[in-house]
Amino acid sequence: MVLSFFKKGESPIDRIAHETIAMLGDARHSFDLASTAVLAGADPAAVGADIRATDERINAAEQRLRSELVVHIAVRGGGDIALVLGYTLLLKKIERIGDQAKNILDLAEEGISLAGADDSDEFIARRQEISQMYVEVADILATLDAERARAFLTRTRALNSECETKLHEYMHSDQPGHWAVPRAVLHRYWKRIVANLAGIVTSALEPVQSLDYLDGGATDITDD
Repeated sequence: MVLSFFKKGESPIDRIAHETIAMLGDARHSFDLASTAVLAGADPAAVGADIRATDERINAAEQRLRSELVVHIAVRGGGDIALVLGYTLLLKKIERIGDQAKNILDLAEEGISLAGADDSDEFIARRQEISQMYVEVADILATLDAERARAFLTRTRALNSECETKLHEYMHSDQPGHWAVPRAVLHRYWKRIVANLAGIVTSALEPVQSLDYLDGGATDITDD
């Protein structure tokens, strides 16, 4: 099963494909805003309303598009069932990514800020890397480039391994909890985002029975 993106025409599936890309752009917008609050000292109150409004827009789009997919399968019959299941899973993963942006905002609203910290450059670089991944996923969906998708999935596995390593380092750090815990939690949120970005790519390109797994089913890439 390979989903169809950016094909000519005005079919319901074509429009759903375009709106899916728009949802991914909204999710990136929320991620970037929430990250500025934790890493760059932006006022959480100044960005919070935008993040929550964007999350509501993502949620509403997911619900509406799922309903349209149900209508589509009812009209077209079972021939498109794999396509509809693929889109349904993909939409859910984008919604989960939006939730992680809210979780990052929650850190800032709890008074957590890494702005100006000795290790802030490391966190800013990682945030930029993940933000760019949203763009790469959108491009992969647009082109359905299988080779590029495989390279992207390899990078996500490496990045999540790095996040897992850092998380354990912070958990066992001799630094006080108020220093180590926010850093560990942020890496946990990043790991979830990257796993779901990987899941979006597999949802678009892999058979339904293989979704959320790599290596012939040996590796679960979902991190809810």
